[in-house]
Amino acid sequence: MEVAKVLHMNGGTGDDSYAKHSLLQQKVILMAKPLTDEAIYALYSSLSPETICIADLGCSSGPNTFLPVSQLIKTIYEECKNKGQQSPEFHVFLNDLPGNDFNTIFRFFLPTFHEDLKKQNVGGDGFDPPNCFVTGVVGSFYTRLFPFKSLHFVYSSYGIQWLSQGSTEEEKVDSFNIPLYCPSPAEVMCVIEKEGSFTINLLETSELHLDDSRESMAQCVRAFVEPLLVSHFGDGNGLMDDVFHKCKEIYVNCMTKEDAMVTSVIVSLTKIN
Repeated sequence: MEVAKVLHMNGGTGDDSYAKHSLLQQKVILMAKPLTDEAIYALYSSLSPETICIADLGCSSGPNTFLPVSQLIKTIYEECKNKGQQSPEFHVFLNDLPGNDFNTIFRFFLPTFHEDLKKQNVGGDGFDPPNCFVTGVVGSFYTRLFPFKSLHFVYSSYGIQWLSQGSTEEEKVDSFNIPLYCPSPAEVMCVIEKEGSFTINLLETSELHLDDSRESMAQCVRAFVEPLLVSHFGDGNGLMDDVFHKCKEIYVNCMTKEDAMVTSVIVSLTKIN
């Protein structure tokens, strides 16, 4: 299975779409907001560029696509207003694999994003809303995507745990391996230090309890796993409906017996010159 060709979240805005079932990811983005705010503030304070170039690796498609970008832009805009300065311009690169539903991003969610930017300044105090230019960048972030030294800020949420390709060739079920790995904080630190291009500003974990999400967890999983399953097993005779009905039963059973939660690793890095 060539993962880069088939891996993507369920597109569109229907009942089984990632756009309808990404509340968990949204909660984690909001939990990490103080850290991303601090990182973008430190960047702007040290460089003060006229244009800030931001890349989101693994942007997917849905209401969360522009959520972190909006937060980053608002932080800089408010800081500039406090100092009596006009805001810099922003160039945002939304990256994901070729199967990602970029059409829905630019058709439905980009206009709302621009409208929200226009509302940043509703007091008429002489500060123009920030200009933001959005570009889609298609491809795996395990390959070269951008020109040398062309980015100021790189963001990724629930993206870099996906491996580039799951590497076995067994039969059917035994051969199906989701290319997903969830590292410990120590493993993340080890990889960063071994690679040698960044210093670690902050590395910590956050925990999100799932006690109110028993019924929706199966739908959340379906939104990002189904394309991989269909590619490998097909979907004859409503196979996927049966699989995720059973998945919901398992989640409900487990979560009534124990305190389930998701632990996320949050990292802020600075590139070494």
